[in-house]
Amino acid sequence: MSEINNTAVVEPDVSPANVHDEVQAIMEKYDRESVTRHLSGPAKWLVFILSLLFAAVQLYSAFTGRIAATQLRPLHLGFVMMLVFLIYPISKKARRNTLPIYDVFLSALAMGVCLYIALQHVELANRINKNTQLDLWVGGILIVLLFECCRRVVGLPIMVVAGVFILYAYFGKYMPGGLQHRGFKVKRIITQLVYTTEGIMGTPLGASATFIYLFVLFGAFLERTEVGNFFIDFANAIAGHKRGGPAKVAVLASALEGTVSGSSVANTVGSGSFTIPMMKKLGYRKEFAAAVEATASTGGQIMPPVMGAAAFLMAESVGVPYMQVVKAALIPAILYFVGIYIIIEFEARKYGLVGMDKKDLPPFIPLIKKSGYLILPLIVIVVFLSMGYTPVFAALVGIATCVLCDIIRHLIIGITGAIAARKERQEKVSAARIAGDVAAQTGIDIVASLDKGSRSVLGVAVACGMAGIIVGMITLTGIGLTLGNSLTALAGGNQYLTLIFTMLASIILGMGVPTTANYLITSTIMAGTVMKVVGCDILAAHLFVFYFGIIADITPPVALAAMAGSAIAKSDPFKTGLNAVKLAIAAFIVPYIFVFNNKMLFIGAQWYDILQIGITSVFGMLGIAAALEGYYTRHAHLLQRILFLAGGLLLIEPGLITDIIGVVIIIIPILWQDLENKKFGGRLEPSHETYAGMSFGKKLGTVLTESFVMIGKLFSKKDDSVNA
Repeated sequence: MSEINNTAVVEPDVSPANVHDEVQAIMEKYDRESVTRHLSGPAKWLVFILSLLFAAVQLYSAFTGRIAATQLRPLHLGFVMMLVFLIYPISKKARRNTLPIYDVFLSALAMGVCLYIALQHVELANRINKNTQLDLWVGGILIVLLFECCRRVVGLPIMVVAGVFILYAYFGKYMPGGLQHRGFKVKRIITQLVYTTEGIMGTPLGASATFIYLFVLFGAFLERTEVGNFFIDFANAIAGHKRGGPAKVAVLASALEGTVSGSSVANTVGSGSFTIPMMKKLGYRKEFAAAVEATASTGGQIMPPVMGAAAFLMAESVGVPYMQVVKAALIPAILYFVGIYIIIEFEARKYGLVGMDKKDLPPFIPLIKKSGYLILPLIVIVVFLSMGYTPVFAALVGIATCVLCDIIRHLIIGITGAIAARKERQEKVSAARIAGDVAAQTGIDIVASLDKGSRSVLGVAVACGMAGIIVGMITLTGIGLTLGNSLTALAGGNQYLTLIFTMLASIILGMGVPTTANYLITSTIMAGTVMKVVGCDILAAHLFVFYFGIIADITPPVALAAMAGSAIAKSDPFKTGLNAVKLAIAAFIVPYIFVFNNKMLFIGAQWYDILQIGITSVFGMLGIAAALEGYYTRHAHLLQRILFLAGGLLLIEPGLITDIIGVVIIIIPILWQDLENKKFGGRLEPSHETYAGMSFGKKLGTVLTESFVMIGKLFSKKDDSVNA
């Protein structure tokens, strides 16, 4: 313990500028979307004006509904690709302070081909499959430009997958066995991908052009109100002083930020630059500290209501109301964070880690009085969605509420400043001056938020376009059914093996892929197989593959979020990934449960079912956490860990019989440790003291013998251990 604390407190004194530079370097290394140009002069203003024009078109469409979907989607994609070529350099090594002429040309070309499709949408619909040579050239150029945009802003994984599907469609007649099909000509492939609603202009891009853009814009407005700082202060006020406080702060803050954020890596680096050093200073192992932040930040992608923008795509893909997706994801997401929280508690107990001093933390009640209004936009969105309003309307109301909160924030700043000026310098500040300052600052915030929102949606929109390519080729070739049958055959028709293979495939497909693209790839390829083999609800199948695609961000060997956390903590990346997997154990277990019992997703469940599932699942997570950490109130014997694990697994699965058995099994090691605490006066159990140096076989035999003796004492009438 002393060794841990001594090594932890030696921290270099770094300036805020250095910290910012380090954070930016980490973001650029692990998050492709962070590698942007830093322009100045006319080029900077050009990008700024185009971003605002993009926002104006999107808001006009949302408010009036006067732009048809067949026009809005290509317009949306045109603005996106145009901005990608202007903002993102051709490579990481390219100069960031200049705008090459070839990117200006590619930017104009991208908007040109998309405008052609938008303006000719009626004529193109009338001559489907009878396209002119110009149509085919336009479509071919669009596909090539989209691939290049994907390479720049999203990365290679989804680009490679989409490219393989196009090659498969073309060379189908040369494929072996069940993969063989008649093959399609270039003309047919271009028509399918560009001029139908089953390709690039399909459902994913449609969701990006409506719901996703508005919610990303909402996130930009919310960020401008400094709600992120409020989330961190709120988490500190609640959990900072508790045992192992900074780690619990990381969990709470990431859960809150995850409600509107769309990137595991961005979450990790953003809040981790504060929480990871604090965890290390209080004695947490650096691999564990980095893993806590990475795991909590990744969990933000499965936390309703936004879920990394995947909630909107899921609602469109599955064909259910958006609020049904939010409800279904709620309990699994809570269990995910509860699991992390409990393991943190046991880690803190094991190493005797304390919380932060209360005097260094923001007091809860004054914080709520001062800044509690900042959470109003989130509440407004949830309320309007619950009342049955469309996501578009709810997002617009949420944005308006953000503007109102920003006005209130600047009013508070202005009035507070006026009072201070009067006290210090006997200077009066007129109400007109305060109102003018508030109007100016709010106007600046609105314009900056519109610019930020347009930039932030680029990666998501490109991923949606690429996903449309995958969907289009799967629809054209029928490969989805073939892959499903192959996976089922490989598993021999066994449900559990099929789910395990699906889990592994989803993790592999999700490695290094942003949240939205992750969901689109995994659901398109794998969700149908889960539904077919298990016979579960379609929403459960989509959530199953989505969860495991997300967990790829903390699963070695890629584990981008864990890598980003380890860069901040200066820890071993692979060990950080292993710790993250342990912390995220709920995400590896819960999907199997809701696939077999859809009640956890509020599907066919009554209120008492939800109550039972919630209570027993949390208790079950406690058992699993104690087993993984090897600690409850003291270090756990091998048999105690087995009992904790068995009881925990039984309790997570909803069912009266399994709940009763699980509770009984978990109570045994809890009471057992209580007896040990009384017998050994808080010292480590004998297996850590007297069994040192024994062979593994002898140690195991001795531990099991004493374990059964202890169990016998639990049920004896007299407890002699108290007097031992």
